[in-house]
Amino acid sequence: MTRQDQRGDASAGRRLAEVDPGWGDGTRCVHAGHPVAVPGEPVVAGPVLSTQYHLAPPAEAGEADIYGRSGNPTWRALEQAIGELDGGRCVVFPSGMAAIATLLRALLRPGDVLVLPSDGYFGVREWVRAELSWVSVREVPTAGPWSDDVFDDAVLVLLETPSNPGLDVCDIRELSRRANTAGAMVAVDNTTATPLGQRPLELGADIVVASDTKALTGHSDLVLGHVTVRDADLADALRRARTLGGAIPGPFETWLALRSLGTLDLRLGRQAENARAVAELLRDHPAVRGFRWPGWEGDPAHAAAARQMRRFGGVLGFELPDADAVRRFLERCRLVGSATSFGGLHTTADRRARWGDPVPEGFLRLSVGCEDTDDLVADLRAALDGIRWP
Repeated sequence: MTRQDQRGDASAGRRLAEVDPGWGDGTRCVHAGHPVAVPGEPVVAGPVLSTQYHLAPPAEAGEADIYGRSGNPTWRALEQAIGELDGGRCVVFPSGMAAIATLLRALLRPGDVLVLPSDGYFGVREWVRAELSWVSVREVPTAGPWSDDVFDDAVLVLLETPSNPGLDVCDIRELSRRANTAGAMVAVDNTTATPLGQRPLELGADIVVASDTKALTGHSDLVLGHVTVRDADLADALRRARTLGGAIPGPFETWLALRSLGTLDLRLGRQAENARAVAELLRDHPAVRGFRWPGWEGDPAHAAAARQMRRFGGVLGFELPDADAVRRFLERCRLVGSATSFGGLHTTADRRARWGDPVPEGFLRLSVGCEDTDDLVADLRAALDGIRWP
């Protein structure tokens, strides 16, 4: 990211501060995307809500903003912040699906080969089948096997690691090397890990895509997404596609996301602490089978995760005997709500089979929140008591 990219809001009256790449995660999360200190100006700038901007005289050019669909200072502030964390050029969108849909439309042409995770977010596969019927799709489980012919003639390889909801992991560095050698680009869905948990661009991927509705913003009060790329031309193409297609984020939601980003390091720290404690409970509990969490040393994905992840995240998976056992478990919980997103302050659980994921009827995706660790473990333990497998 160039200095001009980072500080390009001067013409909109909001010059963004430069963040030292040597600072730690917490410092960068707090300061990225915020304006430089000016006496008398607010410490935290508010959202820019205008749909139109004053134009320069006809003989002049170079306005930062002219119309609300093509540019907004609040977008650029968040894009700088996320781009600094991801290590590339960020473009924000009104949802994770808008982000990945715009990316796929920008990169793929009729007859192109797209490689998708067969065990990743089901909505992506559904959208591709409905909207990109002219693309040839190959589906591969996140854990493989990744044979050489998977990459033959592929234009784009989409990885999702850890996968949602199964929490399998693939080797980003190795698969990026093999895909690039075969002439394909690699995009990594980094929703579960966040930029603090994993930096795919540093591991050789070309593109990062994420639903920022989840852990990145983490308060369960907005829908947002982003794409971060290494290539400046691709970033420009995505911005043009966003402008022409109208897939633009609301300035207020974007501002909420920037506000929420400041606590990302703190939130992930508590969630990781809670995830470790919950893992200790679940992995040996007689009511639980098929426990998954990449941070657990006994997990099949742990070795690969430990090589590339900086943090293991707060999403776990496990199986209860059946859907009725899940119902009874959730009824007994006082701190765990039934909800279908993840990464928020509140601990939630989702029985994924109800949405059509190819998982057992009793499989639960558990997103641990920021509650007191002892309270959360005690609540889960009490809710699991009395559940038995046939």
